[in-house]
Amino acid sequence: MRVASDMDHKVVFAALETVCEDNIAIWSGDSDSPYGSVAKRLDTCMRQIQEHGRALEPIVSNFISVYHNYDFDAQTPGNGYRTLVKVLQSCLLHIIHKGRYIASSYNSAFFRAEHNASEMEAYCRALCQLRALLYLAQQLISNNEYGQLYSLEDGDLSRRFVEEYSSMHKACFYGRCLGFQFSPTLRPFLQTVVISMISYGETYGKQTSGLGMAALSLLTSGKYIVDPELRGAEFERITQNLDLQFWKSFWNLTESGLITGFSRIVSNPVQVNFTLTLPPVPLRLPLASDRSLSATVSPPVAHWGPGPVHMRLISYELREGQDSKELLAFSRTDPPPITSSSLPWVQKQPRSPWLIIHFHGGGFVSQTSRSHENYLRNWSKELSVPVLSVDYSLSPEAPFPRALEECFYAYCWALNNCHLLGSTAERVCLAGDSAGGNLCITVSMKAISTGIRVPDGIMAAYPAILLTTDVSPSRLLTLIDPLLPLGVLTKCLNAYAGAESQTVQPAVGSNSLSALGRDTAVLLSDITQGASNWIQSFLDPIRTSGGTSSQASSQRSSQSNETQTTSSHTSPPNCGGHFDYPHGFEPLRSECLAFIRPTSSPVIRNPFVSPVLAPSTLLKGLPPVHIVASALDALLDDSVMFAKRSYETWASLRSEVTGFS
Repeated sequence: MRVASDMDHKVVFAALETVCEDNIAIWSGDSDSPYGSVAKRLDTCMRQIQEHGRALEPIVSNFISVYHNYDFDAQTPGNGYRTLVKVLQSCLLHIIHKGRYIASSYNSAFFRAEHNASEMEAYCRALCQLRALLYLAQQLISNNEYGQLYSLEDGDLSRRFVEEYSSMHKACFYGRCLGFQFSPTLRPFLQTVVISMISYGETYGKQTSGLGMAALSLLTSGKYIVDPELRGAEFERITQNLDLQFWKSFWNLTESGLITGFSRIVSNPVQVNFTLTLPPVPLRLPLASDRSLSATVSPPVAHWGPGPVHMRLISYELREGQDSKELLAFSRTDPPPITSSSLPWVQKQPRSPWLIIHFHGGGFVSQTSRSHENYLRNWSKELSVPVLSVDYSLSPEAPFPRALEECFYAYCWALNNCHLLGSTAERVCLAGDSAGGNLCITVSMKAISTGIRVPDGIMAAYPAILLTTDVSPSRLLTLIDPLLPLGVLTKCLNAYAGAESQTVQPAVGSNSLSALGRDTAVLLSDITQGASNWIQSFLDPIRTSGGTSSQASSQRSSQSNETQTTSSHTSPPNCGGHFDYPHGFEPLRSECLAFIRPTSSPVIRNPFVSPVLAPSTLLKGLPPVHIVASALDALLDDSVMFAKRSYETWASLRSEVTGFS
């Protein structure tokens, strides 16, 4: 496999060299070229690309020879080093394709010289920045221990990465080159998100109604479609220095009536879909080790004392208990949900032996179960299972541990009251994406530490399980990620840690027409396929054997290695940079520095915040964990390392129990 990869990359670099030579011969030879200054631009650009390619080829060869050492296992090839090489090769293929077109079409009457020169220059800038990322990744390999994707002890390395990120030019990745690393089918969606975000940023904070803000956004979006360079520059400015409340309000547009209404139209209809509010009363649950004994679970109290917990129950079929007066007493729907007595033609089904408890994503700062309804409805139908989704309190108004307390309380309440939810809870699965994936794991750890029943399985999609700014190769992707730049990521992490300002901006109207946020959009294309299949096999007792070998297979958290699935202005810093780049090379610098506040709060290293740091005593008690990851996700390495730690802990425990080495 490594030999094949090596051959592939040699072919790519050979093709790049040929394309550069062909274009240099065309654009440097004729001083009387009708294209004038454009010819000189193309000649200069192709020479720069050629120099980048020659410098990068040996670096890529070195990565290909070692990056298999950082995979979860031989059957699951995926880590940040692999992704960086893939992204680079994707950029090179775009350059080769464009270069061949230019060389073959420059004499055509329809050849647009200015446009093609601008395209090639944009990719040349992107290649320069990717070269810088490869140099940074080289230093990570040198500094980190063998097989480790990040070093939690090297704070200086992470600090220097943040400083480098703050000054590096990023606009080139959001203009003409936007989404080059993704599948062509995803690029229109990414362009829509980026343009929507920029247009929304122009109207953000103005005293305008939701519909008026949407109209202004639509009017201003046209210029970013016709001027990619302007789009890239504005996106860089917005992602570098806008405050957290902007991101909260933008991502919460998925909660708008228009978007959720459309989502409900295209998703599966369900018999049960209403919200519940649990009063803050103590719960008693039997201990897992001795059901004659019990533990008391207190209601959420962090930050402002006892308070209610909100949830949404979704069920494709009406099941026993779901129309009971006892359950409807918790409903906060007005008017109350329609009961089966009012619908005599609805046949009530028996309770399901299964139950899914869901925690939504949104970076701990945005969204609710409402924006995730589409795939939850599909799960309920396809898996024939009730789904309980928890609307936990959001940061920065409710930092850690409030969300964890609410999710754990909801989990405990569901165990005690599963008969009301249409389930016997013989098997309970926790499912969540991003921040929700973190809560799935930490709720399970809290159940372990409390001594009560642990869920039977976890499905975590691109979970946020290391909430520090420690650098890893996949986190280098935040320089080019149109959905999760480092500045946005750190704002969310600091908000959950309680380090972000809690100033509340005016709420955004609910009728805006902007695009969907990251978690919902990617989930609709990824999770409902792989995750649904795993949950089906997990919940089905016929497919889930109790033998040791099958348990080992389940415990090995799998990674899906898919490539598609996701302000203060100062002068630029000294061009000497913070890293030691090779002589003669320096990445492009931004005119506007990003203000990145590293996650320095000690709360971040609490294992119930960053579960990858949890002690073995907690990890070995976790149920089978299925991790859905993307090769282009900045948090990929966190998932790989968590899977490694969890499996090594489980294997060590099995060795102790069986006596095997």
